[in-house]
Amino acid sequence: MTDTESPPFRDIITQPMTDETIQGESAPPEQDSAAKPRSSVKSFLIELLQVLVLAAVLYFAIDAVIARVRVENISMEPTLMPGEFLLVNRLAYRMGPIQRGDVVIFHYPLNPKEDFIKRTIGLPGDTVRVENGAVFVNDVKLEEPYIAEAPNYNGSWVVPEGSIFVLGDNRNRSLDSHAWGFVPFDLILGKALVVYWPFDQSKVITHPDLPGLSSTPAP
Repeated sequence: MTDTESPPFRDIITQPMTDETIQGESAPPEQDSAAKPRSSVKSFLIELLQVLVLAAVLYFAIDAVIARVRVENISMEPTLMPGEFLLVNRLAYRMGPIQRGDVVIFHYPLNPKEDFIKRTIGLPGDTVRVENGAVFVNDVKLEEPYIAEAPNYNGSWVVPEGSIFVLGDNRNRSLDSHAWGFVPFDLILGKALVVYWPFDQSKVITHPDLPGLSSTPAP
């Protein structure tokens, strides 16, 4: 028993201090000291649970907006390389229009279980023409510094309503709209934002605003 826990000093002791008295006075401090650790553990567990719940809420909230994807093939070289990991904005086209030049991720129309990544070239109502190594949209020749090489194929396509026309930046080694057609809006998953891994290759993915061409409302 400490000095602070002792009963007040009395000038006259009217009865002797017995074992029962000593035990009665010393018991409360023992109970308090035992209760304090239990209370501390309980507080710690409550705080830990709150942190875990908050972390889970943040994880699922971020996951609902941002997707993480891995580039598997060479169709977007030199812009994107196999093995790179990207962050994708799932809500990009719920909040704004699709732009020509956007790098988009979508379910492959001929096999929706597969996901592709390509660059948007044509919007609904556009006429896309590939001729003599150049790409034209509505008879406007595109300046494309991001491609690996000029396309070695020719063709002309009119983009239907509710769809986009996409090409890979590695034009001659890409399975894209020139081979299988258009991407419906409802198959578009989002817009590529950044390469975040490998760290030494991290970069913001450019989405050039192609001159003379307008956007279309978001799907």
